Amino acid sequence: MSAQGRNQKLRADRLVYYAEDIAALNQELDAFLELSQARAAFVVDREGHMVARRGDCSGTALESIAALVAGSFAATRELARLVGEAEFTSMSHQGARDSIQIALLGERALFAAVYDQRSNLGLVRWHAKESCGRMASVLQHRSDVPPPALPGDYAKDAAAALDQLL
Repeated sequence: MSAQGRNQKLRADRLVYYAEDIAALNQELDAFLELSQARAAFVVDREGHMVARRGDCSGTALESIAALVAGSFAATRELARLVGEAEFTSMSHQGARDSIQIALLGERALFAAVYDQRSNLGLVRWHAKESCGRMASVLQHRSDVPPPALPGDYAKDAAAALDQLL
């Protein structure tokens, strides 16, 4: 694959989050938390990186949760394939005290909500479905817009700058 082909693939695979997108996601997460009475809500990319988080996140290993949410969803994708589905779009884990709802958020991200006895699965799923639709449209908007192109002489200028450092 040529250098230009690799660059195009990197651009296509990468999802860039702009400040206004994060603000829109945070606003949607805040509204979701208010309506659902969940404790915390997260947006995680499919590689396991935290994109946005709101709610009571104290005492929580957030980066571990992000990575495990992505891993759990990847395993669930394989389960779906084995039973003849293209993909499952949501999953739930219920515990004695806390539970988590995870949902696909467009093509490249996941939504996760942690809730306790103040809420219930039905309420969380109902509001998650509505919120996920709106958040997916925020993310889809950006993936439809190609990233700005680098100037044609970028590689030459970068190499010259690196040579000056050495």
